[in-house]
Amino acid sequence: MVERNINNLPDLTELADKGKGFAVVIAVLLAVTITIVQSLYTVDEGHVGIIKRFGEATEQVNPGLHIKIPFVDTVEVLEIRTRKNLEKLNASTHEQMPVTAEVSINWTVKRDQAFELFKRYGGLSQFESRILDPKLRSAAKDALARYKAEEIIQNRSRVISQIEELLVEETKEYPVKLDSAQLENLGLPQKYIQSIETKQTEKNLAAAEKHRLDRQNLEAQRAVNTANAKRDAAKATADGKAYAIKIEAVAEAEAIKLRGLAEAEAISKKAEALSESYLLVEYVRAQQWNGQMPQTIMGSDQSILWNMGSSSK
Repeated sequence: MVERNINNLPDLTELADKGKGFAVVIAVLLAVTITIVQSLYTVDEGHVGIIKRFGEATEQVNPGLHIKIPFVDTVEVLEIRTRKNLEKLNASTHEQMPVTAEVSINWTVKRDQAFELFKRYGGLSQFESRILDPKLRSAAKDALARYKAEEIIQNRSRVISQIEELLVEETKEYPVKLDSAQLENLGLPQKYIQSIETKQTEKNLAAAEKHRLDRQNLEAQRAVNTANAKRDAAKATADGKAYAIKIEAVAEAEAIKLRGLAEAEAISKKAEALSESYLLVEYVRAQQWNGQMPQTIMGSDQSILWNMGSSSK
């Protein structure tokens, strides 16, 4: 019975061979998986990839999924979005006054020249430390030395523009684009700051005094204007009254003249009427006269025809 069971057991050599074959398959699958993983890579948006083959930069790739030769090619990623560099420096103003400041610059790597930047400088950090930072410090010190401390305080934007112009001129041959500079945390000697505060206080007091004088002058001018306005109003009122009196007198004289003319014309008409009445009476008398002369005359002023009636009788 025991011999029969032993004969039914699988051959150990066969099992060993099968195990070796399975291990080889696993190893091959693992190698293929690793190869595929090593061959695929991605570049994020806002970056570019620099392919290095045995340490030599060969090409530049854009964002997305890419394939490389595994174990031969490596990928360096460069950011092409806007970056900011900040430098703290000690400088001097135009009158040799010591000043401390923080100056910063926003800059961007040009996409089409990122490969050239990598080949020449080895990456962004090397470019910043070897090229950009020294030139930023140099441009800032040069710009600050062209202005007096008071000018720097009062017109900081002008100094910033000067820093940008100098830095753009010094970096025009490099594969980067400069966006904007900033001048922050400007530090001046304490004595100078106190003198500026004193000067500003005096200016404020002078401005306040000038404002008070201007206000007094304004009030005085307002009083003068009010008096002139009252005088002009009184004059206008008097002129109006005088003109009204004159118009009234002219109207009254014209009315008197018209009344006189009317009365004269009425008298003339009346005289004409009386004359016509007298003639009418004389005519009637003449018609009634019988041809006999009067026997008596009553007077020189009496009409001859007065006694015509009595003579006829």
